[in-house]
Amino acid sequence: MKALLCKSFGTPDNLLVEDIQPPELAANQVRVRVLACGVNFPDLLMIAGKYQIQPPMPFSPGAEVCGEIVELGKACRNLEIGQRVIAMCGSGGMAEEVCVAETAAIPIAASIPTETAAGFLLAYGTAYHALKQRAQLAAAETLLVLGAAGGVGLAAVELGKIMGAHVIAAASSEAKLHLARDYGADELVNYANVELKESIRGLTDGRGVDVIFDPVGGDRFDDCLRSVAWNGRVLVVGFAGGKIQSIPANLPLLKGSAIVGVFWGRFVECDAAVNRDNNRELLKYLVDGRIKPHIAAVFPLDDGARALEMLANRAAMGKVIVAVAA
Repeated sequence: MKALLCKSFGTPDNLLVEDIQPPELAANQVRVRVLACGVNFPDLLMIAGKYQIQPPMPFSPGAEVCGEIVELGKACRNLEIGQRVIAMCGSGGMAEEVCVAETAAIPIAASIPTETAAGFLLAYGTAYHALKQRAQLAAAETLLVLGAAGGVGLAAVELGKIMGAHVIAAASSEAKLHLARDYGADELVNYANVELKESIRGLTDGRGVDVIFDPVGGDRFDDCLRSVAWNGRVLVVGFAGGKIQSIPANLPLLKGSAIVGVFWGRFVECDAAVNRDNNRELLKYLVDGRIKPHIAAVFPLDDGARALEMLANRAAMGKVIVAVAA
């Protein structure tokens, strides 16, 4: 089968498309013919050798796929050959076939386009878990979303509105903010041009925001801690800005605030039943048209490195997809 391979750590231009042997199928797994694969920031960390969990070399990046089941392991009982599914695979998604645990494959409605399905699960799963379980976001609370036009940020804007929050979207360009506004943001902050902390103070009459969703990290994290309201929650979602910040412990003390970690992958493992409930709710929102994932670009597998470069250059708004099947 054809796959986009990482054979040495580095940047996307090191990746190569090669023919390799299909993966072996375990008894509890299904083999999926990959139709499309979502591109995510952890893919960049993985090919650079900087992710928490590194697959053995050589490997194909790609943590989430949409595809069709073509083979069942001997112990599989709940799925059928020919079913169209979405699945989290951790890595290996940018290849023509991937094997995943039967419990990780979720049937998807025929009405959902393949590219939409491929870029849905990680972004919306992360954002929903962050807002629902970790922040316990309540209706009428104020939510600030950094990186509001990225895949997970835009999902947080959309889900925050569904949950009844007043959403402030923060991003680094007017084009990104226009997209966030189209997805329901009530207020917009261009933190490339204005100071984030002062903007939030003005938008909230000095009170601050109840929940801050931060997938960016870096130097703006102090602004987040200073912009949170009394009893507020700052969600540490990721470090797309490239820097893992230190935490000045006096700030949460003075604000009575909480700094809350969000690790969706571990949540899926440790709270599988709750995650299944989240997925059912999210899929209903998707089928009903209440959420509409924004696809920034679709690249063929042969150009998969360009898809990762687009993400690395922070040029993507919404999700970038690699179309694997011709």
